[in-house]
Amino acid sequence: MGYTVILEREADGGYVATVPALPGCVSQGDTRDEALRNIREAIELYIEDCRAAGDPVPQEDGREYVDIRIGA
Repeated sequence: MGYTVILEREADGGYVATVPALPGCVSQGDTRDEALRNIREAIELYIEDCRAAGDPVPQEDGREYVDIRIGA
């Protein structure tokens, strides 16, 4: 199972990671790698909580992100 993670650099140099398919699943880190490790853990905990509560685990279907860069 895979999820799209949006990684945004903060003004202070840290990073915030969010998972659009998992509402409220957000984490952060001082480095890109730390933020990605932290969001992986947050995703695992989110899924565990869904299963423990008997709720369906959200699936990410039909979503595609395309990075388009415009050069100067």
